[in-house]
Amino acid sequence: MHTNRLAQEKSPYLLQHAHNPVEWYPWGEEAFAKAREENKPIFLSIGYSTCHWCHVMERESFENEQIAAVMNGSYISIKVDREERPDVDRIYMTFVQATTGSGGWPMSVWLTPDLQPFFGGTYFPPENRWGHPGFGSILTQIAAAWKSDREKIAESGRDVVEQLKRHVDVASARPGPAFDAATMEGGFSVFRRTFDSRLGGFGQAPKFPRVSIHNFLLRYYARTKNQEALDMVLLTLREMARGGMHDQLGGGFHRYSVDDRWFVPHFEKMLYDQAQIAISYLEAFQITGDAQYAETARRVFDYVLRDMTDAGGGFYSAEDADSVITPEHPDLKGEGAFYIWSMEEIQALLSAKTAEWFCYRYGVREGSNVDSDPHGEFTGKCILYGGRTVTETARHFGEAVGAVEAALEEAGRVLMAARAKRVRPGLDDKILTAWNGLMISAFAKGGAILGEPRYAEAARRAAEFVIGHLHDAANGTLLRRYRAGDAAIPGFLDDYSMFVQGLLDLYEAQFDLRHLQLALRLTEKQRELFEDPNGAFFSTVADDPRLVLRVKEDYDGAEPSGNSVAVMNLLRLAQMTNGGALREAADRTLAVFAGRLSVAPMAIPQMMSACEFLMGEPREIILAGERGSAGMEALLRELQRRFVPSRVVLLVDSPAAREALSAGIPSITAMQAAPGGAAAAFVCRNYTCQLPVTEPSQLAELIQ
Repeated sequence: MHTNRLAQEKSPYLLQHAHNPVEWYPWGEEAFAKAREENKPIFLSIGYSTCHWCHVMERESFENEQIAAVMNGSYISIKVDREERPDVDRIYMTFVQATTGSGGWPMSVWLTPDLQPFFGGTYFPPENRWGHPGFGSILTQIAAAWKSDREKIAESGRDVVEQLKRHVDVASARPGPAFDAATMEGGFSVFRRTFDSRLGGFGQAPKFPRVSIHNFLLRYYARTKNQEALDMVLLTLREMARGGMHDQLGGGFHRYSVDDRWFVPHFEKMLYDQAQIAISYLEAFQITGDAQYAETARRVFDYVLRDMTDAGGGFYSAEDADSVITPEHPDLKGEGAFYIWSMEEIQALLSAKTAEWFCYRYGVREGSNVDSDPHGEFTGKCILYGGRTVTETARHFGEAVGAVEAALEEAGRVLMAARAKRVRPGLDDKILTAWNGLMISAFAKGGAILGEPRYAEAARRAAEFVIGHLHDAANGTLLRRYRAGDAAIPGFLDDYSMFVQGLLDLYEAQFDLRHLQLALRLTEKQRELFEDPNGAFFSTVADDPRLVLRVKEDYDGAEPSGNSVAVMNLLRLAQMTNGGALREAADRTLAVFAGRLSVAPMAIPQMMSACEFLMGEPREIILAGERGSAGMEALLRELQRRFVPSRVVLLVDSPAAREALSAGIPSITAMQAAPGGAAAAFVCRNYTCQLPVTEPSQLAELIQ
């Protein structure tokens, strides 16, 4: 068996390639020095552990002895896990998108020994196929060109990098305000035009759960009361929950739907999706009071607790799309094999009547319920989806709703037990600070909004895990990744901003002052490491010679951008502490992206949510009294059940809290519990407060 240098790494993705015949190097100086010494071009392959086409390219090319021989003879080959090194991924994805018009993973880039890119693409088949040039022939042609014309290629690479620097440069702040009401109206209009009014979602197939759009539209609705903005989100959430993209048995959501009706998913499950999607359903529940949204959020949380949580409290990164089809052939995998069912399997596990009800409810039919199956992945198998409701099922069979509901719940338990005996998809069990920050936010909100102590405790434990394993208290910095006892890789902007967001949401749910204080310290460290004095934040620290570009990322895609999250954190912290310097940093960042806000709102909906925070004239809600008292808990329940996005919440429940919080807001010293010790709520705008209230109904009137 072959073994290469990746065997010494911790990344599950890199370890998947540790026994390829390719002499892979991890990203680092050893590989760079070797390329310079031998004057060879670098072949850089970037992917992640749950990437379907990454697995395909590995099987077809990187396990191919002939192709590996060409790579080993003519190149220094480097493998990068994009989730560990988003900085490297971002640079070379910018190059691939700029030169080919599209991007994706696996990403394949050819570099000079000085790390300048000169050719790139994504997946390449081993031979010429489907209109794609074959990987083997590309390797041979580039190697020949390098031998005959390396100086011209090197010069081309340098020119490309200079062009990319101009391409990624964010224009200086323009004069005047960064945004106004018209900017928000323009953003709403863009999303309205791209909305699928029949099936929900924005744009055509494939459909992704781009939750940052929901975040903006719900905040726009809260301020303007434009019902259409709310209806777009609610329809999308209902259709997502009905579709096959939603794991109807086990909860949680797959990465995206290849069709326009959320039916046929790409089956990988990502932690960042679970976190963001859960919050969307929680906020829909707050706005509507409709229990279906709360139930979907609970199913996401229960999935993460069951399958994605480390014994120490941190959250794992992802589950693979591919899984073993039959235990007898462990090397034969298919996408979604763990999740799909034949009608015969269901009939063998359930009584005849219950099986009939179940198949009607979840759209199961003989053969397959997937009509378009170009790769034959669903032959004889069905994807479960919410084809009919329980009520529709009961009506169709002339049965009592309660009886059908109970039978279907038991059927779900039976099928889950049977599914648990299958070979599970591969688990990427690395723990990333940024993604854990997103999940901490979701569990903190879920615990508070749903009144569920399990979720609240999950948020607290995960925060303590990151603090204990990925935070260096001595120098105040964060690390990005923890796995198998090893914490490594200095944190990026995303790690700081998303973990700070998690700490703020945790503080506003549980009011442990340590979390707010750490959020402040990490924000100051983030500014020290990443802030441009002219405004906004770079994704990486300065002066890293191994990075040919330094980018101010702003695209809110599958994950929100570090700049968008950072702006919101700065605004919240400024409101919580009366911090002028923090507010100025936020304003400078928004000013840098003013052009994007006005002409490309589709790209930055999460940043538009931060603008909506300001448009909504944020309030400070300060609670004074004993935490845990009946009066305080009643006020908190009233507050948490309402969607009030333009607000911050502080709790004064001890002399220590009063002293710490009054350092930023001196008026807190005068905020006391009501006579007799009853909990009191102060609702303030610009630190000018209404008279305190003690009744939940009074608080509701003030915050609405």
